[in-house]
Amino acid sequence: MDAGFAGTWLPLLVVLGGLALAAAVIKGQPWWAERRRSRQGARPFPLAWRRILRRRVPLAARLPAALQLRLKRQIQIFLADKTFIGCQGQSISDDVRVTIAALACLPLLGQVGTECYPRLRQVLVYPSAFVVEREHPDAAGLVQQHRRALAGESWGQGQVILAWDEVVRGAADPADGRNVVLHEFAHQIDQDSGAADGRPWQPGAAARRRWASVMGDALDRLRCEPSALIDAYGASEPAEFFAVVTEVFFERPTELATEAPAVYAELAGFYRLDPASW
Repeated sequence: MDAGFAGTWLPLLVVLGGLALAAAVIKGQPWWAERRRSRQGARPFPLAWRRILRRRVPLAARLPAALQLRLKRQIQIFLADKTFIGCQGQSISDDVRVTIAALACLPLLGQVGTECYPRLRQVLVYPSAFVVEREHPDAAGLVQQHRRALAGESWGQGQVILAWDEVVRGAADPADGRNVVLHEFAHQIDQDSGAADGRPWQPGAAARRRWASVMGDALDRLRCEPSALIDAYGASEPAEFFAVVTEVFFERPTELATEAPAVYAELAGFYRLDPASW
């Protein structure tokens, strides 16, 4: 190669080579991430964790054998990827981590691949209800502050906050249709497509229109006719309706399929699961 040519083009070739390498790395990241998660999920599930599942999460025993195996794999992936932080003196033990991870992973069992709440970074755990401060304008336009005690909250910045006593209570009765972990992680799923609005991402305009129609009609009915099955809190807004019916879908699926078959069908299609058959 001519020395002048090399001197002129070498810097450009180096830059182009670097860009090509960076593009290859970026393109390969999903593959490597999937491979890493698959390795984590393939590890033997610890005996101590099996005991925690049996003691704390009776809902897991309902699952068909194949889904029980998938749940154990997803739990390992979740725990390897997410950070748990104890607040107000709450200790973080395997009991806490495995119980929360098991319930959080239930909605993922029908998905393709092993991705596990990609935006979520941390799970904050309080011993009991935690107090948050909120600001809202009153009728005169003045900003008012108020305090609320919550059992759980999902933030779009990659955090879920849970009260441990409510986690235990919700997990212990898998047939009451009330489960704070399922509720808050439904919000996380909703937030994957942006702000929580009760319309989680779905492929295809037809599917999105059908979802909006079915869920909108069901929300309107709940606002007009209180239900013994679906908590009235779900009537407050579409995002809460989605979270509340997700709780019922996993804990009282047969009743939901009877009372609101169209809602059940939408959730079964979205989650790719049929809990009523378990």
